[in-house]
Amino acid sequence: MGKIKEAVKTILKEIPDNVEIVAAAKSRTAEEILEAIEAGIRIIGENYIQESQPIIEKIGDRAIWHFIGHLQKNKVKYVVPLYHMIETVDSRPLAEQISKHALKHGKVMPVLIEINSAREPQKFGVFPEKALDLIKDIKALPGLKVMGLMTMGPAVEHPDHLRPFFEETKALFDAIRNECIDGVEMKYLSMGMSDSYRVAIEAGANVIRIGTKIFGQRPQQ
Repeated sequence: MGKIKEAVKTILKEIPDNVEIVAAAKSRTAEEILEAIEAGIRIIGENYIQESQPIIEKIGDRAIWHFIGHLQKNKVKYVVPLYHMIETVDSRPLAEQISKHALKHGKVMPVLIEINSAREPQKFGVFPEKALDLIKDIKALPGLKVMGLMTMGPAVEHPDHLRPFFEETKALFDAIRNECIDGVEMKYLSMGMSDSYRVAIEAGANVIRIGTKIFGQRPQQ
């Protein structure tokens, strides 16, 4: 069994049934991604449209494709036709672009709201206290459906130091879900990566984004 298949099988055995893995495939080849899919991965996450376009065209509907990188408004037109979900919506102007291009393609794009859980001014994402207002502001945009939240958390020395940020995002997720907002389905909470997914699951994540733990260290650019 290849290393990627082995890694996938190990993680799938370990995580609860209700948790979905997004295999974070930045800089990986189509062959590596296909090996992960054959081992049981359903969802592939990509960060860059230019890099991912030929890979998605090659692999197609053998996977569900999530855009997990920062999305510039001028790149939305390329992302919408290829992807099944965008995990990094953090502003009304970005949501408007997604709505516009989704309508052109006759589709409804599921999105997650990216939460800047550490409130770091240099990072992308909406601060937790602004998330509900943003959701209420964009919920009626046609061609777009808010399906939950995503957070990265800050850079920390130990994964356990992310726990308060994950727990706050989970509390926010629950609070927004309890609002029962028309047209909003709070279904997915995407938190945790290769080094922190266990902490994220304990905090309530039902989507985890795993790259190096599946594919190994990234090749040096």
